[in-house]
Amino acid sequence: QVQLVESGGGLVQSGGSLRLSCAASGTIYSNYVLAWFRQAPGNEREFVASVSWRNYKRSYAESVKGRFTIYRDAAENTVALQMNALEPEDTAVYYCAADVDPGSNTMAMAAYDYWGQGTQVTVSS
Repeated sequence: QVQLVESGGGLVQSGGSLRLSCAASGTIYSNYVLAWFRQAPGNEREFVASVSWRNYKRSYAESVKGRFTIYRDAAENTVALQMNALEPEDTAVYYCAADVDPGSNTMAMAAYDYWGQGTQVTVSS
C-alpha cells in the first residue's frame, strides 16, 4: 500500500515558477515508477512526467519538455516537479501517481495504481 500526498501548488503569474512535492508513505520498491499527471477543467487527465525509482530514467510530455523537471529523492521517498516558464495552459490540478508494476508505457494513466489527492496550480496571464 502506498499513500501519496502532494503539496506546493498555488497561483503564479505567466513566466513564473513553482515546485510541487509528493511525499510517499509505504515502501517504494526499486521497480516502481512515480509520475505527475494533470487535469484541467473539462479535459482528461494527462501525463506530465515520470521517473524510474531504480535508474532515474525520466520521461516528459512534449508540452513540458525544457520547462519542467522531475526529481526523486529515494532517501526521503519524495518526488518533486520543478515547473519553470509557466503558461496559462499549465493551469490544472496536478496529481502524483505510482506504478508498482511498470510495463513499456509509463505515460498511460491506466498503468498507475496509486494516486494522490491533487494540488491546484493556477497560472495567470
